[in-house]
Amino acid sequence: MPRRSLLVVVGWLATAAVATLIGVGAIRLVGESITGTPGGVRSAEEIARALEADPVPAPSAPSTAAPTAAVPSAGGSPPVASPGTGARRSFATAGGSAVAECTPQGVRLVSWAPAQGFRVRDVDRGPDDDVEVRFEGPAGEHELKVRCLGGEPVSEPDD
Repeated sequence: MPRRSLLVVVGWLATAAVATLIGVGAIRLVGESITGTPGGVRSAEEIARALEADPVPAPSAPSTAAPTAAVPSAGGSPPVASPGTGARRSFATAGGSAVAECTPQGVRLVSWAPAQGFRVRDVDRGPDDDVEVRFEGPAGEHELKVRCLGGEPVSEPDD
C-alpha cells in the first residue's frame, strides 16, 4: 500500500509540473497581447520622427470646444518641418490634439488624435485658408481651428 500511495503522489506532482509548464509556455506564446502594450511603448524621439514622416491620419470623428495653447515639443519650442515645407506646430483641446503646418497652398492638418473617451467627428484637413478638427465625447464637443499667420500655424478662437 505505501508503494501505491507514493506512485499516486509522484504522478500528481508530475501532472502539476507539466500543467504549470504548459501554462507558462502559453503565456509566453501569447505574450504582450495579455500583459503589455501592443507594439510596445514609443519614446518621444520615435513619436517626433513619426510626425515628421507625415503619416496619413485615421478617419475622423467630431467635437467643438475652444483650443488650448500649443503643446510644446520635447525641445520646448514648436517643431519645424524639413526644408521645403512650412513650420509645424502642435495644438490641443480637452477632446484631442492635432499637428498643423503652413505650406504655400495654405494651412493643413498633418495629423490629429482624439483624447481618451473622445472620437473625431469631422475633419477639414486642407490645405486651405483655415482647417479644423472636431472631437466628440461624453464631456462634450471640442473644435480646433487653425490658420496661418506670418507663416506660423495659430489656433483660432472657437465661435
